[in-house]
Amino acid sequence: MSHHIRGVILEGFSHAGKTSVLKALKQLHAQDESSERSIIVLSEHYSQVLNNVQGDLQRLNRDEHLQLLKERVHMLRKLNEWAAYLGPDASRASRGIFFVLERFHLNHRVAFPNGLLHEIESLENDLLSLGATCVLLTVSSDIVEQRMQSRTPHEWTNKTEEEIRNSANEFIQTQAELRKHASLSILPTIEINTDKKEWFTYANKVLDLLSSNG
Repeated sequence: MSHHIRGVILEGFSHAGKTSVLKALKQLHAQDESSERSIIVLSEHYSQVLNNVQGDLQRLNRDEHLQLLKERVHMLRKLNEWAAYLGPDASRASRGIFFVLERFHLNHRVAFPNGLLHEIESLENDLLSLGATCVLLTVSSDIVEQRMQSRTPHEWTNKTEEEIRNSANEFIQTQAELRKHASLSILPTIEINTDKKEWFTYANKVLDLLSSNG
């Protein structure tokens, strides 16, 4: 593992709490005077498969999405190489890099389950060499409907019970796929249940895990 860079990949279906945990991570990291002053946070808009492009939903194909992920990892690698080039005589705070990526390798695995395995494993090995740990955020099946409606109540006002149930089933099925692919991934992954919405507790757990691994 590199001594100059470390980070976390936040995975999970919509409404699992990725954005809330990401915000908490940024706040806690900023409060720690010994933490890295260089922090890179890329939300899902820079790495996901489906994107709203000027009002139109566009889905990347497997090769396009893989190339996008490779470009993001290449950026991190080049920054780490620069830190290594400068030499070892510096603190983590002054020269270290902390990164957070949202919806990344597991998102790709689930979207393209029949893709070429060696390509995504190569990407995961690169992330591993950059000190990445994956965190899969999940919600218990019996409160999925409640979570979805509590996060964006205006979107559900005119939905039928069947539409809500179908959306909940999609959530549960996708979450099961994310779990399956997390077990197949090269990257170390922990699962955090977010039923209680204790975002700072979860963020502290992630930071503690990174510190123990570093």
